[in-house]
Amino acid sequence: MARIAFIGLGNMGGPMSINLVKAGHQVRGYDIVPEKTARAAAGGVEAATSNPNAAKSADFIFTMLPTGKEVREVLVDDDEIMDIVGPETIIVDSSTTDLDATEYIHTHAAKRGLRLIDSPVSGGMAGAEAGSLTFMAGGDSAAIDTAEPVFLAMGKKVVRAGGPSAGQAVKVCNNMLLGISMVGTCEAIALGEAAGVVHRVLFDVISTSTGNCWSMNVNCPMPDMVDTAPANRDYTPGFTAKLMLKDLTLSQEAASKTGAVTPLGEHARALYEAFCDERNGEVDFSAMVQMMRDMQAK
Repeated sequence: MARIAFIGLGNMGGPMSINLVKAGHQVRGYDIVPEKTARAAAGGVEAATSNPNAAKSADFIFTMLPTGKEVREVLVDDDEIMDIVGPETIIVDSSTTDLDATEYIHTHAAKRGLRLIDSPVSGGMAGAEAGSLTFMAGGDSAAIDTAEPVFLAMGKKVVRAGGPSAGQAVKVCNNMLLGISMVGTCEAIALGEAAGVVHRVLFDVISTSTGNCWSMNVNCPMPDMVDTAPANRDYTPGFTAKLMLKDLTLSQEAASKTGAVTPLGEHARALYEAFCDERNGEVDFSAMVQMMRDMQAK
């Protein structure tokens, strides 16, 4: 049993922290939104009174926060978590953030002789609740080995991505491709509809042919094709369009930073920006199909 601090108890962090409790770990959690802390506490997480209070005497500290700004503030700039723990504690940032923020916290961890892993996740809210996440871990390999049993209490797979910041880098690549793939899937559906092809035929062909992809086969934008798809629940997420816009924006920031050329990534980002400006960004990102239909009608 490990003593684990969990900072950030929202849609992802809340169920992740509860799964750690179910696995027999002692978990203390905190979120700036009291209702989120209370929900985690109902699942067995000990409610802390602050981020430093949660981190005190922890073997592992997990952060699951909205942006790199909050991660920097919690770990270094404001709450100064890195200044109240020793080298025996492993810090894991599972937020999805910009590469600059990840490099910043790795630099400060190294200065203090601390072990830090950047390990964003894939699997969304459903994966967080089911304990089926994939962790993309970047950092010291020995620290990742030590943390692996804790990761596997919340997920099914740990991918060793490489050194510091590698976890964030591979996550942004994956989600950029996902955003592009969903836009293409929604375009294909809108084209098929305009040509008079029924949904079942579109699905049966694409899902078993060379166009098959996760966006069609698992998160299908057409209702009544895949039982678990958000389209069956009026596009209740899932993974929100707002979060996809965030991740696509991160991909373009990474492209600018590294000099990579990602024109489709930028086009997908612009489309999701328009979607969130004109519509409800809190729906599942597969609702992009609705905007494609409307664009076609114009």
